[in-house]
Amino acid sequence: MNKKPIHDKGLRWPELIPGTLIKRYKRFLADVALENGETITSHCPNSGTMKACSEPGRPVYLSFHDNPKRKLKYTWEIIDMPSSLVGVNTIVPNRLVKKSIETGMVKALKGYDKIKAEVKAGKNSRLDLLLTKQSGSNKCWVEVKNCTLVEDREACFPDAVTARGLKHLKELQKLTAQGDRCVMFYLVQRMDADVFHPADHIDPAYGKELRKAVENNVEILVYDVKMDLKQIFLNKAIPVKL
Repeated sequence: MNKKPIHDKGLRWPELIPGTLIKRYKRFLADVALENGETITSHCPNSGTMKACSEPGRPVYLSFHDNPKRKLKYTWEIIDMPSSLVGVNTIVPNRLVKKSIETGMVKALKGYDKIKAEVKAGKNSRLDLLLTKQSGSNKCWVEVKNCTLVEDREACFPDAVTARGLKHLKELQKLTAQGDRCVMFYLVQRMDADVFHPADHIDPAYGKELRKAVENNVEILVYDVKMDLKQIFLNKAIPVKL
């Protein structure tokens, strides 16, 4: 049998260990029953409510890290929900979006020569990516958000009230006022969404500020992914409904 080819523009998962979710609690902890009968506590790398991707009894997949400095050796990476695998690790979107821009997967962000991560913008703020050209002009700031909330095939962000997300929207508007290009990039880390909109029913202030940001020339890009238990890569742009 031929093996599926690895998509060279995506990310490979570390070796994944299957289990069953018992419960997620205190935001960053999850109890998981492994297939060998052992129950372990895993790190949950997601500060959101995970409203649509933390159902007890669902199959989950963990990575193992044998680092003596780590208290929790397992990290929760994926949950298998009825309509899609869902990536829960919020570190993945930044890495995946950066690689996808570098490899030309994002048409709207082609033409830049350098890309730098975690760049200071303003006195007390950092943004995820800064794209620049050799000429030194035409800066493009990109803030990446992980989206896992999908209801009736509609992706929503955020899944909890986010003061930090609101701050980022205001920072981007300051930068557009200075003449820089700014992009909000929402990565839907699942495969069952047809449209994206702000979650006004969860955080109306964020939705209001996002619409204001668009009026002030902040761009929105939304992409979903293709993923299996070997890899994850950028798939297609998702339409935005404001």
